[in-house]
Amino acid sequence: MPQSTRISPSGISPSGISLADLEPLVVLTGAGISAESGVPTFRGEGGIWQSHRAEDLATPFAFERNPELVWEFYNWRRNLIAQCSPNPGHLTLAQMEIVIKDFLLITQNVDGLHHVAGSINILEIHGSIWQIKCTICGEIRIYRQTDEASTVPMCQVCGELMRPDVVWFGEMLDQEKLNQAFESAARANTMLVIGTSALVQPVNTLPLIAKEAGARLIEINPSPTPLSPIMDMRLSGPSGEMLPGWWDEVKKVSLNSN
Repeated sequence: MPQSTRISPSGISPSGISLADLEPLVVLTGAGISAESGVPTFRGEGGIWQSHRAEDLATPFAFERNPELVWEFYNWRRNLIAQCSPNPGHLTLAQMEIVIKDFLLITQNVDGLHHVAGSINILEIHGSIWQIKCTICGEIRIYRQTDEASTVPMCQVCGELMRPDVVWFGEMLDQEKLNQAFESAARANTMLVIGTSALVQPVNTLPLIAKEAGARLIEINPSPTPLSPIMDMRLSGPSGEMLPGWWDEVKKVSLNSN
């Protein structure tokens, strides 16, 4: 296993990593990669909407009390996201998937920008803001409404209330998705950890599982995280800047080794 390496934007290097060294490759992305595209995050200034804290609206209790208000909030969010485009970080991951066959992208983001960028093998572990789910029968469908004043959607199967198909504060993750994430982390040869604060459980344990199983860990983040000390390589900077350069270097190493 290579020694831990801190790399600044002025010195991108894969430390001799080739394509053959990466596979199976698991990528974990968080809010940071989408923030580079202008998607507001729950934390900080982007976490306030009409004097409401996002954490107080994205809950099953808020939906039970006032589904109209919660839907207005989510329609507002979808309208903002619809105006955002994938950045070079998203696009590079889609390019990597074409070359690396054993590839899984696990994202904590619900904005769908990885899909727009062209990624296919995606595990949206917190759900998708572009899907809605019936509160009674569980029917799921695509929902593209962005008008804040629109009515609350009703299920076309049973006629009951629909809700955003995302994991709210206080809810458990889908166990099937979580099991897939754990199993993928345990068999990874390399894991890229991109734009995540490493504070949200249990997703922040995935790099620990991969490390325990012998995987190489590479972090891309402008700021250190609680997981930075266990990284084998750290690219200090925005993923939209760091990831494309790192990927180009990996391809050069692979080309020269052939």
